Amino acid sequence: MNVLEVLNIDCVKVPLLAHDKRGVIGELVDALAVSGAICDADVVKQIVWQREAQRSTGIGEGLALPHGKSSSVKRVAMAIGKPAHPMEYDSIDKKPVRLIVLLTSPPEAVSEHIQALGRVSRLMTNPEFRESLYASKSSQELYTLFRKAETAE
Repeated sequence: MNVLEVLNIDCVKVPLLAHDKRGVIGELVDALAVSGAICDADVVKQIVWQREAQRSTGIGEGLALPHGKSSSVKRVAMAIGKPAHPMEYDSIDKKPVRLIVLLTSPPEAVSEHIQALGRVSRLMTNPEFRESLYASKSSQELYTLFRKAETAE
């Protein structure tokens, strides 16, 4: 799985306008709706929020990976946002989040969903790559960093 297979530049938001967890999830889902990847943003927001309510997807090291599956999702799709300032996200390491990677999938795309989550997680284990994302100043710069990482491997 290559991140660029499920990420469209129009779904990269730097900086995010929202300042709280519910707001950033909504903003990223709306980006997916505008891109045509989902057909009912309200349903997808609800699904992702229900998953988030079970357990925070703030996985540590400044990263959150909210995700959900819904029949309102046409294909596996990702949206990435960088808050204007690190934000509280109830992360497992109690540190603020600096990047949110939202993944949505149709219910039958179980394998692709898991592969995409795993790919992002693997890329983010590289501290140099992670810090370069956190320092990015524009949507294009952040997208280019993912493109370079995916073509380097």
